Amino acid sequence: MKIFLRSTCVVFLFLAFSAIAQDKPQLALERTTLLAGFHQIDAQLAVTPEQRAIGLMHRQDMPPHEGMLFVFPQASTQCFWMKNTFIALTAAFLADDGTIVNLANMKPQTTESHCSARPVRFVLEMNQGWFGKKGLQVGSKISGAPFKK
Repeated sequence: MKIFLRSTCVVFLFLAFSAIAQDKPQLALERTTLLAGFHQIDAQLAVTPEQRAIGLMHRQDMPPHEGMLFVFPQASTQCFWMKNTFIALTAAFLADDGTIVNLANMKPQTTESHCSARPVRFVLEMNQGWFGKKGLQVGSKISGAPFKK
């Protein structure tokens, strides 16, 4: 019985800590440089399940040349929503070689799902309108270290 209670307490504390951690933006993520033609992107990497779950939540703004690259262990249909996210974003769902499979404009603080058109391992979130202003569309390519095999 004591072991069960201790285990239950540990699980409860872990869940409570996780909930508290999600109330703040994550700022200390590893970064990588990506290129979209001549346009440079300073991308934060969300690679762990917790980093991907928090994403860009609780941020009030993001510099125009920055974004977040979500890296998944295997290709599958990826779906994103904007709960607790205060800035309008566009998600670029990317093939393994960095080619844009589809784009989704996402409104702040909504739970509407935005999904990849086919299985992907990478999703790049940028400020809404960034891709359009740079002339990037489905079929355009993002390059950088994560897309090299």
